[in-house]
Amino acid sequence: MRLFRHPNEVTPECRGAAVAVGNFDGVHLGHQAVIGRAFELARRHGGPTGILTFEPHPRSFFRPDQPPFRLTPFRLKMRLLQALGREQERAVDYTCCLHFDQALAGMTAPEFAESVLRGGLHARHIVVGEDFCFGKGRSGDVKTLKALGAELGFGVEAVSAAVDGKGAVHSSTQIREHLQAGNPQAAAAILGRAWEIAGRVEHGQKLGRKLGYPTANITLGDYLLPKLGIYAVRAAVDETDHPHWIDGVASLGYRPTVGGDAIQFEVYLFDYSGDLYGRHLRVAMLDFLRPELKFPGLDELKAQIAADCDQARQFLARYQGPKPGPLGSGQFSM
Repeated sequence: MRLFRHPNEVTPECRGAAVAVGNFDGVHLGHQAVIGRAFELARRHGGPTGILTFEPHPRSFFRPDQPPFRLTPFRLKMRLLQALGREQERAVDYTCCLHFDQALAGMTAPEFAESVLRGGLHARHIVVGEDFCFGKGRSGDVKTLKALGAELGFGVEAVSAAVDGKGAVHSSTQIREHLQAGNPQAAAAILGRAWEIAGRVEHGQKLGRKLGYPTANITLGDYLLPKLGIYAVRAAVDETDHPHWIDGVASLGYRPTVGGDAIQFEVYLFDYSGDLYGRHLRVAMLDFLRPELKFPGLDELKAQIAADCDQARQFLARYQGPKPGPLGSGQFSM
Protein backbone atom coordinates (compact mmCIF):
# COMPACT_ATOMS: atom_id res chain seq x y z
CA MET A 1 0.00 0.00 0.00
CA ARG A 2 1.29 3.42 -0.94
CA LEU A 3 1.10 6.10 1.73
CA PHE A 4 0.82 9.74 0.65
CA ARG A 5 0.89 12.71 2.99
CA HIS A 6 -0.53 15.25 0.54
CA PRO A 7 -3.09 14.84 -2.27
CA ASN A 8 -0.72 16.37 -4.81
CA GLU A 9 1.73 13.51 -4.14
CA VAL A 10 -0.68 10.93 -5.58
CA THR A 11 1.07 9.38 -8.56
CA PRO A 12 -0.55 8.99 -12.01
CA GLU A 13 -1.18 5.25 -11.63
CA CYS A 14 -3.18 5.94 -8.44
CA ARG A 15 -5.42 8.54 -10.01
CA GLY A 16 -8.97 7.75 -11.10
CA ALA A 17 -9.54 5.73 -7.94
CA ALA A 18 -12.64 4.89 -5.99
CA VAL A 19 -11.75 6.62 -2.71
CA ALA A 20 -13.25 5.91 0.71
CA VAL A 21 -13.16 9.08 2.83
CA GLY A 22 -13.38 9.25 6.61
CA ASN A 23 -11.54 9.34 9.93
CA PHE A 24 -11.90 5.55 10.30
CA ASP A 25 -10.85 5.50 13.96
CA GLY A 26 -11.27 1.87 14.95
CA VAL A 27 -11.71 0.62 11.36
CA HIS A 28 -14.90 -1.03 12.64
CA LEU A 29 -17.57 -2.89 10.66
CA GLY A 30 -19.24 0.35 9.57
CA HIS A 31 -15.94 1.70 8.25
CA GLN A 32 -15.25 -1.61 6.57
CA ALA A 33 -18.57 -1.35 4.71
CA VAL A 34 -17.57 2.07 3.32
CA ILE A 35 -14.14 0.81 2.26
CA GLY A 36 -15.64 -2.41 0.90
CA ARG A 37 -17.93 -0.39 -1.36
CA ALA A 38 -14.90 1.49 -2.69
CA PHE A 39 -13.34 -1.89 -3.54
CA GLU A 40 -16.50 -2.91 -5.40
CA LEU A 41 -16.56 0.28 -7.48
CA ALA A 42 -12.84 -0.04 -8.24
CA ARG A 43 -13.36 -3.62 -9.46
CA ARG A 44 -16.30 -2.59 -11.59
CA HIS A 45 -14.33 0.13 -13.37
CA GLY A 46 -10.93 -1.54 -13.33
CA GLY A 47 -9.31 1.28 -11.40
CA PRO A 48 -7.38 1.61 -8.16
CA THR A 49 -8.78 1.78 -4.62
CA GLY A 50 -7.81 4.68 -2.39
CA ILE A 51 -8.49 5.80 1.17
CA LEU A 52 -8.46 9.40 2.35
CA THR A 53 -8.13 9.96 6.08
CA PHE A 54 -6.81 12.56 8.50
CA GLU A 55 -4.15 12.87 11.22
CA PRO A 56 -4.41 14.05 13.86
CA HIS A 57 -8.05 13.17 14.34
CA PRO A 58 -10.07 16.42 13.90
CA ARG A 59 -11.42 15.98 17.41
CA SER A 60 -7.86 16.23 18.76
CA PHE A 61 -7.30 19.38 16.73
CA PHE A 62 -10.43 21.17 17.90
CA ARG A 63 -10.26 19.91 21.49
CA PRO A 64 -6.57 19.37 22.28
CA ASP A 65 -7.04 19.36 26.06
CA GLN A 66 -9.35 16.36 26.18
CA PRO A 67 -8.06 12.96 27.38
CA PRO A 68 -6.76 10.49 24.78
CA PHE A 69 -9.64 8.80 22.98
CA ARG A 70 -8.14 7.01 19.97
CA LEU A 71 -9.12 3.42 19.28
CA THR A 72 -6.43 3.08 16.62
CA PRO A 73 -3.48 5.47 16.67
CA PHE A 74 -1.89 6.24 13.32
CA ARG A 75 0.43 3.23 13.01
CA LEU A 76 -2.24 0.71 13.88
CA LYS A 77 -4.88 2.37 11.72
CA MET A 78 -2.61 2.29 8.68
CA ARG A 79 -1.89 -1.38 9.20
CA LEU A 80 -5.54 -2.27 9.64
CA LEU A 81 -6.38 -0.44 6.42
CA GLN A 82 -3.62 -2.33 4.67
CA ALA A 83 -4.93 -5.63 6.03
CA LEU A 84 -8.43 -4.93 4.67
CA GLY A 85 -7.02 -5.19 1.17
CA ARG A 86 -5.76 -8.70 1.80
CA GLU A 87 -9.17 -9.71 3.15
CA GLN A 88 -10.73 -8.38 -0.07
CA GLU A 89 -8.19 -10.41 -2.08
CA ARG A 90 -6.64 -7.28 -3.53
CA ALA A 91 -4.51 -4.46 -2.20
CA VAL A 92 -5.52 -1.01 -1.10
CA ASP A 93 -3.53 0.87 -3.71
CA TYR A 94 -2.96 3.91 -1.53
CA THR A 95 -3.94 5.79 1.57
CA CYS A 96 -3.65 9.57 1.55
CA CYS A 97 -3.35 10.78 5.12
CA LEU A 98 -3.92 14.54 5.28
CA HIS A 99 -2.44 16.57 8.10
CA PHE A 100 -5.41 18.12 9.84
CA ASP A 101 -4.36 21.67 10.65
CA GLN A 102 -5.81 25.18 10.64
CA ALA A 103 -5.54 25.44 6.85
CA LEU A 104 -7.49 22.24 6.29
CA ALA A 105 -10.03 23.11 9.00
CA GLY A 106 -10.62 26.46 7.28
CA MET A 107 -11.37 25.01 3.83
CA THR A 108 -14.95 25.43 2.68
CA ALA A 109 -16.76 22.39 1.32
CA PRO A 110 -16.34 23.51 -2.35
CA GLU A 111 -12.64 24.26 -1.76
CA PHE A 112 -12.07 20.81 -0.27
CA ALA A 113 -13.88 19.06 -3.11
CA GLU A 114 -12.06 20.99 -5.81
CA SER A 115 -8.52 21.12 -4.41
CA VAL A 116 -8.33 17.77 -2.60
CA LEU A 117 -10.79 15.32 -4.14
CA ARG A 118 -10.60 16.50 -7.75
CA GLY A 119 -7.43 18.56 -8.16
CA GLY A 120 -5.24 16.44 -5.87
CA LEU A 121 -6.55 12.88 -5.87
CA HIS A 122 -8.20 13.01 -9.32
CA ALA A 123 -10.81 10.69 -7.82
CA ARG A 124 -13.32 8.89 -10.02
CA HIS A 125 -15.65 7.97 -7.18
CA ILE A 126 -15.95 9.06 -3.57
CA VAL A 127 -17.51 6.75 -0.99
CA VAL A 128 -18.54 8.03 2.46
CA GLY A 129 -20.81 7.11 5.33
CA GLU A 130 -24.33 8.52 5.28
CA ASP A 131 -23.54 10.91 8.16
CA PHE A 132 -20.40 12.33 6.48
CA CYS A 133 -19.78 16.05 7.02
CA PHE A 134 -16.90 18.15 5.67
CA GLY A 135 -15.74 21.68 5.10
CA LYS A 136 -15.36 24.63 7.45
CA GLY A 137 -17.77 24.37 10.33
CA ARG A 138 -18.98 20.97 9.02
CA SER A 139 -21.02 22.94 6.50
CA GLY A 140 -21.03 20.22 3.84
CA ASP A 141 -22.94 16.93 3.95
CA VAL A 142 -23.62 14.08 1.55
CA LYS A 143 -26.09 16.14 -0.47
CA THR A 144 -23.49 18.90 -0.81
CA LEU A 145 -20.83 16.39 -1.85
CA LYS A 146 -23.06 14.84 -4.51
CA ALA A 147 -23.79 18.26 -6.01
CA LEU A 148 -20.09 19.14 -6.04
CA GLY A 149 -19.22 15.77 -7.56
CA ALA A 150 -21.70 16.30 -10.39
CA GLU A 151 -20.11 19.69 -11.04
CA LEU A 152 -16.47 18.54 -10.80
CA GLY A 153 -16.77 15.16 -12.50
CA PHE A 154 -16.66 12.47 -9.83
CA GLY A 155 -19.35 10.13 -8.54
CA VAL A 156 -20.45 10.05 -4.92
CA GLU A 157 -22.00 7.20 -2.98
CA ALA A 158 -23.08 7.18 0.67
CA VAL A 159 -23.14 3.86 2.50
CA SER A 160 -25.86 3.28 5.07
CA ALA A 161 -24.74 2.82 8.65
CA ALA A 162 -23.98 -0.75 9.75
CA VAL A 163 -26.25 -1.95 12.57
CA ASP A 164 -26.33 -4.83 14.99
CA GLY A 165 -29.14 -7.37 15.40
CA LYS A 166 -31.10 -4.93 17.56
CA GLY A 167 -30.81 -2.07 15.08
CA ALA A 168 -28.15 -0.13 17.01
CA VAL A 169 -25.77 1.76 14.73
CA HIS A 170 -22.12 0.69 14.82
CA SER A 171 -19.98 3.67 15.77
CA SER A 172 -16.59 4.52 17.26
CA THR A 173 -18.42 6.29 20.10
CA GLN A 174 -20.28 3.10 20.93
CA ILE A 175 -17.02 1.14 21.00
CA ARG A 176 -15.45 3.66 23.37
CA GLU A 177 -18.44 3.42 25.69
CA HIS A 178 -18.19 -0.38 25.80
CA LEU A 179 -14.46 -0.28 26.56
CA GLN A 180 -14.87 2.33 29.29
CA ALA A 181 -17.61 0.18 30.81
CA GLY A 182 -15.30 -2.85 30.89
CA ASN A 183 -17.03 -4.76 28.08
CA PRO A 184 -14.38 -5.56 25.45
CA GLN A 185 -16.50 -8.36 24.00
CA ALA A 186 -19.25 -5.90 23.04
CA ALA A 187 -16.61 -3.62 21.51
CA ALA A 188 -15.19 -6.56 19.54
CA ALA A 189 -18.62 -7.33 18.09
CA ILE A 190 -18.70 -3.87 16.50
CA LEU A 191 -15.05 -3.88 15.45
CA GLY A 192 -15.27 -7.34 13.90
CA ARG A 193 -12.09 -8.25 15.79
CA ALA A 194 -10.73 -8.01 19.31
CA TRP A 195 -9.69 -4.52 20.37
CA GLU A 196 -5.93 -4.23 20.78
CA ILE A 197 -3.36 -2.09 22.50
CA ALA A 198 -0.01 -2.18 20.74
CA GLY A 199 3.30 -0.64 21.71
CA ARG A 200 6.96 -1.13 22.43
CA VAL A 201 7.88 -3.03 25.59
CA GLU A 202 9.73 -0.82 28.06
CA HIS A 203 11.65 -1.42 31.26
CA GLY A 204 9.58 -1.08 34.44
CA GLN A 205 10.25 -1.50 38.14
CA LYS A 206 10.37 -5.30 37.71
CA LEU A 207 8.05 -5.83 40.69
CA GLY A 208 6.17 -8.51 38.78
CA ARG A 209 9.37 -10.47 38.32
CA LYS A 210 9.95 -10.40 42.10
CA LEU A 211 6.45 -11.79 42.62
CA GLY A 212 7.02 -14.56 40.09
CA TYR A 213 4.97 -12.93 37.35
CA PRO A 214 7.30 -10.98 35.01
CA THR A 215 5.36 -8.46 32.97
CA ALA A 216 5.83 -6.59 29.70
CA ASN A 217 5.20 -2.87 30.24
CA ILE A 218 3.65 -0.81 27.45
CA THR A 219 2.90 2.93 27.40
CA LEU A 220 -0.68 3.72 26.39
CA GLY A 221 0.19 6.92 24.53
CA ASP A 222 -2.77 8.19 22.50
CA TYR A 223 -5.00 5.20 23.21
CA LEU A 224 -8.40 5.54 24.79
CA LEU A 225 -8.22 4.61 28.46
CA PRO A 226 -10.56 1.65 28.99
CA LYS A 227 -11.90 0.62 32.39
CA LEU A 228 -9.10 0.10 34.89
CA GLY A 229 -8.65 -3.44 36.08
CA ILE A 230 -7.50 -6.92 35.14
CA TYR A 231 -8.06 -8.42 31.68
CA ALA A 232 -7.75 -11.79 29.98
CA VAL A 233 -5.63 -11.16 26.88
CA ARG A 234 -3.78 -12.71 24.00
CA ALA A 235 -0.55 -11.09 22.88
CA ALA A 236 1.88 -11.46 20.02
CA VAL A 237 5.14 -9.91 18.96
CA ASP A 238 4.28 -7.72 15.98
CA GLU A 239 6.85 -8.83 13.44
CA THR A 240 5.30 -11.20 10.89
CA ASP A 241 2.18 -11.73 8.82
CA HIS A 242 1.35 -14.77 10.96
CA PRO A 243 1.93 -13.82 14.62
CA HIS A 244 2.05 -16.45 17.34
CA TRP A 245 -0.58 -15.56 19.93
CA ILE A 246 0.11 -16.31 23.59
CA ASP A 247 -2.52 -16.34 26.34
CA GLY A 248 -2.02 -14.05 29.29
CA VAL A 249 -3.43 -11.60 31.77
CA ALA A 250 -2.98 -7.81 31.85
CA SER A 251 -3.23 -5.18 34.54
CA LEU A 252 -4.26 -1.63 33.69
CA GLY A 253 -4.18 0.77 36.61
CA TYR A 254 -2.32 2.63 39.32
CA ARG A 255 -1.08 -0.44 41.27
CA PRO A 256 -2.48 0.86 44.59
CA THR A 257 -1.02 -1.99 46.67
CA VAL A 258 2.52 -0.76 45.96
CA GLY A 259 1.72 2.96 46.10
CA GLY A 260 1.64 3.60 42.36
CA ASP A 261 0.77 7.12 41.25
CA ALA A 262 0.53 6.70 37.47
CA ILE A 263 -1.48 4.39 35.23
CA GLN A 264 0.55 1.47 33.90
CA PHE A 265 -0.29 -1.29 31.43
CA GLU A 266 1.46 -4.55 32.32
CA VAL A 267 1.06 -7.87 30.52
CA TYR A 268 1.98 -11.29 31.91
CA LEU A 269 2.21 -14.04 29.29
CA PHE A 270 1.58 -17.63 30.32
CA ASP A 271 4.37 -20.12 29.69
CA TYR A 272 6.66 -17.58 28.01
CA SER A 273 10.26 -16.86 28.96
CA GLY A 274 11.69 -14.85 26.04
CA ASP A 275 13.12 -11.33 26.17
CA LEU A 276 10.53 -8.79 25.01
CA TYR A 277 12.33 -5.54 25.86
CA GLY A 278 12.35 -3.17 22.90
CA ARG A 279 10.02 -5.34 20.82
CA HIS A 280 6.62 -4.23 19.57
CA LEU A 281 3.80 -6.15 21.25
CA ARG A 282 0.15 -6.45 20.24
CA VAL A 283 -2.22 -7.12 23.14
CA ALA A 284 -5.80 -8.18 22.38
CA MET A 285 -8.16 -7.29 25.24
CA LEU A 286 -10.63 -10.19 25.37
CA ASP A 287 -12.41 -10.06 28.73
CA PHE A 288 -12.60 -7.85 31.81
CA LEU A 289 -11.95 -10.00 34.88
CA ARG A 290 -12.20 -7.60 37.81
CA PRO A 291 -11.64 -3.96 38.83
CA GLU A 292 -8.37 -2.80 40.33
CA LEU A 293 -8.11 -3.47 44.09
CA LYS A 294 -5.79 -2.54 46.93
CA PHE A 295 -4.50 -5.49 48.99
CA PRO A 296 -3.06 -5.46 52.54
CA GLY A 297 0.34 -6.66 51.34
CA LEU A 298 2.36 -8.41 48.64
CA ASP A 299 1.40 -11.92 49.77
CA GLU A 300 -2.29 -11.14 49.26
CA LEU A 301 -1.51 -9.48 45.94
CA LYS A 302 0.45 -12.52 44.78
CA ALA A 303 -2.40 -14.85 45.73
CA GLN A 304 -4.86 -12.70 43.78
CA ILE A 305 -2.60 -12.67 40.71
CA ALA A 306 -2.58 -16.48 40.81
CA ALA A 307 -6.39 -16.47 40.98
CA ASP A 308 -6.57 -13.96 38.11
CA CYS A 309 -4.33 -16.18 35.99
CA ASP A 310 -6.52 -19.22 36.69
CA GLN A 311 -9.65 -17.27 35.76
CA ALA A 312 -8.03 -15.96 32.56
CA ARG A 313 -6.86 -19.45 31.55
CA GLN A 314 -10.37 -20.82 31.99
CA PHE A 315 -11.91 -18.00 29.97
CA LEU A 316 -9.36 -18.20 27.15
CA ALA A 317 -9.70 -21.99 26.90
CA ARG A 318 -13.37 -21.59 25.92
CA TYR A 319 -13.21 -18.21 24.14
CA GLN A 320 -14.93 -18.27 20.74
CA GLY A 321 -15.31 -14.54 20.11
CA PRO A 322 -13.69 -12.29 17.48
CA LYS A 323 -9.95 -12.78 17.12
CA PRO A 324 -7.32 -10.03 16.76
CA GLY A 325 -7.21 -8.51 13.31
CA PRO A 326 -4.53 -9.53 10.79
CA LEU A 327 -1.90 -6.84 10.37
CA GLY A 328 1.21 -8.05 8.62
CA SER A 329 4.63 -6.48 8.40
CA GLY A 330 3.54 -2.84 8.42
CA GLN A 331 5.74 -1.76 5.51
CA PHE A 332 4.42 1.16 3.48
CA SER A 333 5.96 2.78 0.44
CA MET A 334 5.98 6.56 0.26
